[in-house]
Amino acid sequence: MGYQFRGRLRLPREKSEKKFKDTIRDKTKRANGYSLATIVADVNQTLRGWFVYFQHSHWSVFRELDCWIRMRLRSILRKRLGLSGPGRGKDHQRWPNLFFAREGLYSLLAAHAKACQSSQR
Repeated sequence: MGYQFRGRLRLPREKSEKKFKDTIRDKTKRANGYSLATIVADVNQTLRGWFVYFQHSHWSVFRELDCWIRMRLRSILRKRLGLSGPGRGKDHQRWPNLFFAREGLYSLLAAHAKACQSSQR
């Protein structure tokens, strides 16, 4: 089924999450020559499909994955500026979360919040 249960929490299985991350890694390689808009559009397809299947997971899963995906995108932008290293603090100021929202990055956490609101009505 793709889920695992820990008490009352419903979470994606580790294998499912690993496959998802591997797919995102392939689409967000630092040395690709695509524009950020193209990368975001490609990643969004995967995010939407994954969310539809795992939308009933605990919200914390989506927050962690959103952070991880933005870190991958920041890494691409950092390399394009000619900066080395893993990039920490300053990158979050250089490219805040709002930057990626404006670029059209699909947010799993926002989609989950919206899905929860619509199910309560």
